[in-house]
Amino acid sequence: MKQEPRILFTFQNDKLAATEGQVVQEFPVQLIVNGREIATLIGSPHDLRFLVAGFLRLQGFVRELSDFEMFSVCEDFGSANVRIKGELPERLKPVLTSGCGTGVSFSMPDAAAADEVSVQTPLSPEEIFSLMSALSARAEQYRSHGGIHSAAIGSGGALLLYAEDLGRHNTLDRIAGEALFKGMELRGTMLVTSGRVSTEMVAKAALLGVRLIASRTSPTDMAIRLCEQSGICLVGYVRAGKFTVYANPHQIEPYPEEDKIEGVTAAILAGGQSRRMGRNKALLEVDGAPIISRVYETLARLFREVILVTNNPEEYRFLPCRKVADIHQGCGAIAGLHSALVNSAFDRTFVAACDMPSLDPVLIKLLCTIDSAAEAVVPINTEGMREPLHAVYTKRALQTIEEIITSGDKSILIVLDRLNTREVGQNETGGTESFRNVNTPEEYEHVKGKE
Repeated sequence: MKQEPRILFTFQNDKLAATEGQVVQEFPVQLIVNGREIATLIGSPHDLRFLVAGFLRLQGFVRELSDFEMFSVCEDFGSANVRIKGELPERLKPVLTSGCGTGVSFSMPDAAAADEVSVQTPLSPEEIFSLMSALSARAEQYRSHGGIHSAAIGSGGALLLYAEDLGRHNTLDRIAGEALFKGMELRGTMLVTSGRVSTEMVAKAALLGVRLIASRTSPTDMAIRLCEQSGICLVGYVRAGKFTVYANPHQIEPYPEEDKIEGVTAAILAGGQSRRMGRNKALLEVDGAPIISRVYETLARLFREVILVTNNPEEYRFLPCRKVADIHQGCGAIAGLHSALVNSAFDRTFVAACDMPSLDPVLIKLLCTIDSAAEAVVPINTEGMREPLHAVYTKRALQTIEEIITSGDKSILIVLDRLNTREVGQNETGGTESFRNVNTPEEYEHVKGKE
């Protein structure tokens, strides 16, 4: 069963970098015997007939090949339909499993029933390294023999609960039980584990409201998908000052050593049609990198949270930030601004277009600090025009923006007219390339020449 490479993010040298990689596959097989569904086997996707036959043999349902009257395994649908001689017991005894990836689950926790992790400011990589170090130290302190899995729950880099067991899934059961006895709330905490992360581990963590799962080793492909669905950040191979992020990389703060602007989100608007350019201008390269990558890197060094507003998130999988869609489709830049304010974690948001390769950090800091009472802070360019897509807005502007959209008007400049707007003149902004964007092939050639 061929597996397509997926986009992963490696944290090393103070930043997250996109890369391609393979992950271990985890394949569920629904087992139906004599018309009854008796189990879901979870294993690797090769030689499934051997897995099914061996399971039935070791459970005492068959002894030899002739005991099978029908044997059908469908890999496309993940099901095995088997008919055996004799009848199944009226009541099946649950099968115990060590939880090491090939066991049986009759009552898998439903991660979909758990609340999605709420939007929070990103976690510092140092918190992950600190908690993993605490797990290792605790395991060494208590372990006198090998073959034991360990796990811990923590917050802010500090270990709160620790457990060890033969089965890695059992460690999380123990932590959940101890938290129940002690009346501890685990929502928003981090889980670190010594073993591979599979679906059952993720499902249980989601029910507890865990925000991040980190392991010394790798996760399975199904665990990655489940983390993506439930909003959990999934990290593997935590060691020697680096790790790999498999799901929801936006929850990890890039460039943590940089001096960040506090209390402000940065939003990149990537919803334009690029009609004058004839192709997606955000993906055009300047100095060896897509323009939007340059925009993201500049903003990620300045802000704790960066979000991308786009209706085509697959085009930007290489960016390790949260991606949100327009709430009001087909309304242009004003809809992007609206979605940015709705989805930002902070009250104030610096909004930039996706085609500005020369953003000026000094000017951006000025705009974010010059007048926190204004509903919008917008600079004036050298032509005396306002730059609404290089400006700061507050959530207080949302009602006005919604009224304008509802009225059928799509002009973002009307927003500035209706808000309490602080205009920042040329005498304050100075001569800057920060506003320069790329709308036409001629402008693109000019920008490349400047580099």
